[in-house]
Amino acid sequence: MVGTARTCSYRPRALAAMTALLGGLLLVLGGGGAHAEDEPPAPGRPVVAVTTVDGVISPVVDDHLAASVEASAAAGHDALVVLLDTPGGLVSSMREIVKTFLDAPVPVIVYVSPTGADAGSAGTFITYAAHVAAMAPATTIGAATPVSLEGGEVDGKVVENAAAFAEAIAEARDRDVDFAIESVREGRSVTADTALELGAVDLIAASLEVLLREVDGREVEVGDTTIVLRTADAVIVEAEMTTTQRILQTLADPNLAFLFLSLGTLAILYEIASPGLGFGGVIGGVSLVLAMFSLSVLPVTFAGAALLVLAAAMFVAELFMPGIGVGAAGGAVALLLGGLLLFPGPSGIGVDWWVLAPTAGTMLGLSVVAGVLVARSRRPTSRAGADELIGTEVDVVLSPGGRPRARIGSTLWRLLPAGGQAPLHEGERVVIIDRQNIDLIVARDPASAHPTAAEESR
Repeated sequence: MVGTARTCSYRPRALAAMTALLGGLLLVLGGGGAHAEDEPPAPGRPVVAVTTVDGVISPVVDDHLAASVEASAAAGHDALVVLLDTPGGLVSSMREIVKTFLDAPVPVIVYVSPTGADAGSAGTFITYAAHVAAMAPATTIGAATPVSLEGGEVDGKVVENAAAFAEAIAEARDRDVDFAIESVREGRSVTADTALELGAVDLIAASLEVLLREVDGREVEVGDTTIVLRTADAVIVEAEMTTTQRILQTLADPNLAFLFLSLGTLAILYEIASPGLGFGGVIGGVSLVLAMFSLSVLPVTFAGAALLVLAAAMFVAELFMPGIGVGAAGGAVALLLGGLLLFPGPSGIGVDWWVLAPTAGTMLGLSVVAGVLVARSRRPTSRAGADELIGTEVDVVLSPGGRPRARIGSTLWRLLPAGGQAPLHEGERVVIIDRQNIDLIVARDPASAHPTAAEESR
């Protein structure tokens, strides 16, 4: 779980602004989507809505779960099942989800699944808040100690407040209070079997079908009403995220954030190396905006962010001292270390090695290439005046478009035959007799060439 009362205050506002910007564009791609299918169930069969949360707990997840609870209640579903697998997320979003579940007008079942899944950090609170808490075999729950958005330790008051919040949820749902408190104060995490023994969860189920069969007939308190769950042989209705929500939630991924930062830096690097078209600047700007969105819902350490800024500066420095490779090498090392330290270890969020290593290597190679391009552009080019070029013999080469050209030094000049002479052919040896702007006037036999317009004007 990440975030504190102080550090979270500005993030939701920044996120809302970026979400509005990105969401407006993404709605064109996919439209709204439905939270629940309107397929009529078979007469007499119960209906259960099912949704999946398998990433960071973010404002996008908060909005989706709130809409799912509302839609399930409006449709008269017998229950809403949330398939949960999360390393944690923002405290502000977690608290909103907990409030939604505690006040839900429809029974909410949180099922930590599939096998190997984790209800880590914020996921612990969300699981505790459900009317029924279940786990698949070989899953884990706990490690709910708060971590600041900068990755450091939070004030003891914040930890105590989180522990009190966990205790209140446990008491409201009649679950083990001691584990709830220990998961916050000590960062305790346990397996599904231990969680069941402690009374932190209600049951272990090998599959969704088994879960629905096992909880059938269980009594739960929904508001002031006791409801007997009817879930056996239920019709399953998918409560999916909208297209926009799916895209935004996908962006809230540490690997994508790192890739967007690297791609944005690389694109701007090439824009600096070869300015003019602006494609690099556009791609770089879009990539960096997407990276900022990702990082707005993820915990970021100061050391990791500083190293990424240093990496960008070193890559740019390679453009001004090309050929040495020191800037590129330093930038690659800083990028690798920045990716390793960008997210705090206790959060359970991080960049995978299979993303870190190839990205750092690619940035190293391409920044060296950019430096070479800049070095070539700084070499003196042959821009001699007409008097210096006249009389020079050159070989005719044809461009891909078939136009005759000649290379003089590092410059490729366009060739025009002198008046009255036949078109030029590949491999011919000709003599420069004049220049018009960026075109060289050449002749096979200078003595027989007609005077050009430029010559007549002199």
